[in-house]
Amino acid sequence: MTVEITTLPSGLRVATDRMDGVATVSVGVYVDAGARNEPAAINGVAHFLEHMAFKGTERRTARAIAEEIEAVGGHLNAYTAREQTAYYAKILKGDVPLAIDILGDILLHSTFDQAEFDRERSVILQEIGQAEDTPDDIVFDHFQATAYPGQAMGRPVLGTVETVSALPRWALVDYMGTHYHAPDMVISAAGAVDHRQIVDLAAAAFADVPAAPAPKAEAGRYAGGDFREERDLEQIHLVVGFPGVSHTDPDHHAFQVLATILGGGMSSRLFQEIREKRGLVYSIYAFSSSFHDGGVFGVYAGTGEREVQELLPVLCDEVLAIGSRLEPGELARAKAQLRASLLMSRESTSARAEHLAHQMLVHGGHIPTEETLARLEAVDAAAVARVAQRLHGGRPTVTAMGPIGGVEPFDRIVGRLAA
Repeated sequence: MTVEITTLPSGLRVATDRMDGVATVSVGVYVDAGARNEPAAINGVAHFLEHMAFKGTERRTARAIAEEIEAVGGHLNAYTAREQTAYYAKILKGDVPLAIDILGDILLHSTFDQAEFDRERSVILQEIGQAEDTPDDIVFDHFQATAYPGQAMGRPVLGTVETVSALPRWALVDYMGTHYHAPDMVISAAGAVDHRQIVDLAAAAFADVPAAPAPKAEAGRYAGGDFREERDLEQIHLVVGFPGVSHTDPDHHAFQVLATILGGGMSSRLFQEIREKRGLVYSIYAFSSSFHDGGVFGVYAGTGEREVQELLPVLCDEVLAIGSRLEPGELARAKAQLRASLLMSRESTSARAEHLAHQMLVHGGHIPTEETLARLEAVDAAAVARVAQRLHGGRPTVTAMGPIGGVEPFDRIVGRLAA
């Protein structure tokens, strides 16, 4: 067993995954809080906080943070997601003490200097503008907002121009004090790790993290619906989706297999029928995204103004047919793709550290790769048919951006999917 886990008295969990034959370590702090933990008035605060963590501490300036990690050839980064925020470094094994010291410093001793705060607000507003200029990206924000209307689960990770422009400095301090608690954080490392060393370093660097559990996010309530935005674009960006499943749902792996069969590669049904046979799209794929308490399953397509009229009926037909017939080899091919993807990711220290942290935050412990592969292998044709039927248990979500005049009315799409 290469994985070791220690829980500190505060409730902070330290998990390591030793990889023989490598000289590097990926180590990160993963917090079980993200955009869905934000009140509406301060939407974007989790992402803003992630930016500000690198802007100076009581011991280091923003420049010193960058110079110290790069002086040893390492790199430091972070991301904010809907349910989690991560701060991580990749370094040579001898520089693990420096990396953990910096991570602890930025998460416990950031000063959130007002001048830095005002400058970073401008940077984030530019980031929001860049996202708005990327329709195949921003269409998913609209999809999430339509699937989960009026809820934290549906609000954008970056926030909006309005909320970020009005965000006060104290909101970051309050959000961090409320959600960055030891029982809701994991320090995960993979590579040339010494578990005992990392436990000792973490205990020292994170000694002041609050020990009480953080408040839980409000439950997500999938609703579905229709969103359309006319834009002067060359393509229509279209997402059609349905309620999905949580990370812990017994059908989680079956949904992953279903998404792969439907639109997981060049051999998938959607790619073969809609792109290769009919030439209706440049890009099309299916996805299954899971959260703590639910999920979404959907199809993205980038298509032309003329092609969309033929695309939507064919897309709906393929979604309806997926549960009633499996072609020879489809199931085995989909499982092989997922199995290979998992095993290939095991060669990356960063992927292994992140995967281990995800397991700790979602499942409360490590799930061996062999167990995951066994669950995947257990998905049979009956399971695929069963989860395909679950797609029709709720109102669909349709989002479209671009020259959308030819997109069928929502009620007609609903009717096609109910046929």
